[in-house]
Amino acid sequence: MSNGLDALLAASLGYVLGSIPFGLLLAMAAGKGDVRKIGSGNIGATNVLRTGSKKLAAATLLLDLFKGWLPVFLAWQFWPEVVGFAALGAVIGHCFPVWLGFKGGKGVATAAGVCFGLGWPFGLVYAVTWLGLLYFTRISSFAGMCAAVSAPVLAMVLGRWELVPVLSAMAAIILVLHRENIARLRAGTEPRVGSRK
Repeated sequence: MSNGLDALLAASLGYVLGSIPFGLLLAMAAGKGDVRKIGSGNIGATNVLRTGSKKLAAATLLLDLFKGWLPVFLAWQFWPEVVGFAALGAVIGHCFPVWLGFKGGKGVATAAGVCFGLGWPFGLVYAVTWLGLLYFTRISSFAGMCAAVSAPVLAMVLGRWELVPVLSAMAAIILVLHRENIARLRAGTEPRVGSRK
């Protein structure tokens, strides 16, 4: 019974913190308007970059990382046996925030924060995969999806089987939310970061 309650508390904490729409709040505070009405319509750093402000995009990225890391860190302190629920809750909260009609971001940055919270090897591999592929391909969606998939693969390699389900679920959510990007990648029409339309 206590584990069930702990899991609910951890998931709820993750969801609430993960659902804070930093991209939307920062853009509106800076007078850039509603980011849901431009570009992809989501609230993540990549779409915030489309406002023309690199500083806002960077701040959104860092805060989305933080809101993924914080609930996992807190869960380790209070509910270490169900920390995965806090991790998954944070990503679900970012992607499907109740305050915004369940339409949020695509979870890449928040999942990165979650991985750093679960253990530095996960965060490091996630970040290197994400940033490395972004540097070489300039395709944000491709880099983000590969990073998401790298996390459960690393868990298997390290024998951290208890983390495989939650990391696989996070990767699945991110891949599903990138289905339009996948279609554009296959068609060769996915835009590159910094390209002009």
